Formats: sequence, C-alpha cells, structure tokens
Amino acid sequence: MSKPSALSIAIKQQAHTLGFDLVGITTASPPPHLPAFQDWLATGQHGEMAYLAKRAEDRADLQRVLPGARSIIVTGLNYLPGGESPPQNYRIARYAQGTRDYHDIISAKLQQLAAFTQTLGHPGTQTRWYVDTGPILERDLAQRAGIGFIGKHTNLISRRLGNWFFLGEILTTLDLPADAPEKEYCGTCTRCITACPTRAITAPYRLDARLCISYLTIELKGSIPVELRPLIGDRIFGCDDCLEVCPWNRFARQSPVKEFQKRALPPLTEFLTWDETKFRDFFRDTPMYRLKRRGFLRNVCVALGNSGDKSALPALKQALADPEPLVREHAAWAIGQIENHPVK
Repeated sequence: MSKPSALSIAIKQQAHTLGFDLVGITTASPPPHLPAFQDWLATGQHGEMAYLAKRAEDRADLQRVLPGARSIIVTGLNYLPGGESPPQNYRIARYAQGTRDYHDIISAKLQQLAAFTQTLGHPGTQTRWYVDTGPILERDLAQRAGIGFIGKHTNLISRRLGNWFFLGEILTTLDLPADAPEKEYCGTCTRCITACPTRAITAPYRLDARLCISYLTIELKGSIPVELRPLIGDRIFGCDDCLEVCPWNRFARQSPVKEFQKRALPPLTEFLTWDETKFRDFFRDTPMYRLKRRGFLRNVCVALGNSGDKSALPALKQALADPEPLVREHAAWAIGQIENHPVK
C-alpha cells in the first residue's frame, strides 16, 4: 500500500460527495484471477454470454482499453431497497425492484467523477469509465482496490455493506497511490453454496452460469431447460438466494437512493395481459426492460406453473395465443404443471 496523496484524497472525497459508499484505488496491472476467468470461459460455463469471451486481450492488458492507464478508481454504490415487501407471490432480485436502471444512475456519477479527476491532472490526463459494460474484471480489481472481497458465491462482499452494492470503475492515466487489497473473510462458511437452488456454485469461488437462476431468467434469451424450470420457483427476474444468506449482511443498511426503493407491482396473471406498449411503458428505464416482453412473460409463465395455482389457468390458456412462440411454449408447460400438480 502506498501513502495517500493529495490527489487520491481529493478523488475519494469527491466520490463520497457524489454519493458513492465505497471507493478504492488500484494499479492498472493485469487482474490476478485472469487465468481462472480464461479457464471458466474455455469450459463453456458462461453459457450464451458471448460478450464475456470478446475482447479477451483487453481484459488481460488494460493498456489496450486506455493507452497509458496507470491507475483504476473503483467505486461501490449501495442499492439495498428498504421498506416492507409488496404483497406479491413472486420474487425479483433486489437490484431490479426500483424505478431506474442502475447503469444510468452510476454512469452519471462516474462521468462527474471522471471529469473531476481530469481537472486534477495535467492537460493530457485521460479517463475512461465503465459500469459492468467494459472488458475489465471488475470484481478482481475491486478486491485489489480494497473495497471488498470475492466470496465463495463469486460475488463481491463488503465488510461495510454486505452483498448489496454495485461497482463502477474509472481508468485514468494519473499515477495514484494504490490502496491495500482486501483480504478474504469467508473462512469455513459455505452458506451460499448450500443455499443455491440449482447447485450452480459447483465449488467455492466457481459458478456454472448455465445453472444459475439469474442467468436462466435474464441472460438466456431462448427456452429455459425443462429440467431447471421447477427449480426457478417463484423467481421472475434474477435470484438473491446466495447473497441473502451471507453473514456479512448484518452490516447492510438501506440505500438512500430513492430510485432503488421497492415499488408495487401487479399480480403475475395481469402481466400476461400486457402488450408490448404496456410492458415498455411500465418497465422502461429499469433493469427489467432488458428482458423484453417475450423473456419477461416466459419467466412469468414458469413462476405460475411452479405455483400450482389453478386460478392462473385462464390467464395461461389465453397466453397460448400469444404472438410470441416463446411465451406460448412456457404457458403450455405451466398449464401442464398446474393440471398435473395443483396446489392442495
């Protein structure tokens, strides 16, 4: 760890002023877990997320991302929504329960922080910022910057915020003192591994995305494998199970960002009546919108099928006439599930 400089102190102060809860600085040297990531890709455990395999050279050499990069500023923003959960019989990952997409909120803050950073350097100082969109291994860099450690569920954990925060990064040509890397504090705990409904965490620090409910309900664009549908349960967007059980969440606190707070949503069967316009108007500017209507209603059908609730049959049978084949397929499966295994 290097002694903080006036520049690094000023940058961190500005980050906190902009609302970031965590901020650390590391070098632009290659990420330490790059070989493990490359092996993960080689074994196909990223599924259909082809974008992860692109620009592999850039992930290994950040000079290809920003020539002359010397330092990386890593930020964390708490997103834990507060208040009582709305009365609904389905689950959505906490990060998507609000009214705005986190990319938009963090991008605005990073843009301001990057501009501030450039004013501190010489006229030729360059910056480039990302919110989980660039060819960088952000969790690796975040641990090296000291703001958290990678848990056995492969997510980043903060001793101050638990599991509930977003990451953002700024690459800069400024040479800033690096913070000390965070240590790993999982110890012998394996709660996250045990909690995973699909056993997607195949070993400590190893995730097979093809089994992960977050992948199946968000990243996978086509049909969900039939054998995995019952394991999805009542989840229609993402899964927090491995995060929820982490003991470090005892330090979590509600986010002050109003856009991350929970909002009321309609019953599952009502979603099946929505056309493209209704879906777009309700979910636009939120993480849910990336699913598109077809993917969202696919998930709704699976959750209804898993509910075993016969009262959902009329809505599901109407969905058999949906213009999207993907929706029709999963509606037919859900009907079969309910008719063969109704709730007693």
